[in-house]
Amino acid sequence: MMQLTAFKNTIDFLKHAKIISILSLILVVASLVSLGTKGINWGLDFTGGTVVELEFSKPANLNDLRAQLTDEKVSGAIVQNFGSTRDILVRLQVRAGIASDAQVLEVMKAAQHLDSQVIQKRVEFVGPQVGKELAEQGGLAVLVALICILIYVSFRFEWRLAAGAVASLAHDVILTLGVFSLLQLEFDLTVLAGLLTVVGYSLNDTIVVYDRIRENFLKMRKAIPYEIINASITQTMSRTIITTGTTLITVVALFLKGGTMIHGFATALLMGILFGTYSSIYVASYLAMKLGVSRDHMIPVEIEKEGADQPPMMP
Repeated sequence: MMQLTAFKNTIDFLKHAKIISILSLILVVASLVSLGTKGINWGLDFTGGTVVELEFSKPANLNDLRAQLTDEKVSGAIVQNFGSTRDILVRLQVRAGIASDAQVLEVMKAAQHLDSQVIQKRVEFVGPQVGKELAEQGGLAVLVALICILIYVSFRFEWRLAAGAVASLAHDVILTLGVFSLLQLEFDLTVLAGLLTVVGYSLNDTIVVYDRIRENFLKMRKAIPYEIINASITQTMSRTIITTGTTLITVVALFLKGGTMIHGFATALLMGILFGTYSSIYVASYLAMKLGVSRDHMIPVEIEKEGADQPPMMP
């Protein structure tokens, strides 16, 4: 009776899995091509540069300040609010032959033109070598995270499921990076943090689906893998909708109202959540099925105890 009820209410998610998987593969290839040709628009955290924090006596107009920064020494400066409307952060790129102090002086001249009482609160300089090391360490952090997840999932699940989970995570990371490359969005440390968050979020959704698949393989003994995977996805769909929906509410709010400082982080999360939700179905689960996962792979191996084959002793 349990099996009939499960089959009756099951949604055939895998019906279009082949088409969607081909589309995902095309998107992954397009993302890799974009990364190879256009590259990533690295932020000052990775390229190096100067950061100047200013405090105005009244709310400052960012556009007016940008209009004042016309000198060649500070061209291309990034101007954004830092907390309140009176606190401004100016990011300057490293320029050959131009000292950081000269750039800061030009910024102060432009700011004093708008507000004579402006205060220079902080100046930080990040060298190109430090930025290069941050980029290398950031890429290494993502790679190590994927390797650790592969080890964890391999211990917890059968290798076919582990391969599907890692492929799903790599899919989400590559597509998110592809969006940043294609649109040339600035990639800074907040985006890197968002990317690592996406890895954890996507894995959580995949693990929930995999746990249900493993349970149903042991319960629905007469069903084929196609039916079991569909039933498992259907049973966990309400949880996925609720989790994704509530997370998206927060992320969309950050994306729209979080300000420039957190915009990249929110963008990475938004893309990652959308990619991660469908990859749990059409990448992780579908790939596991194509690799031949079956009920026999879910049955734990029984370890024969020493002396179990001996006849019992007579009292």
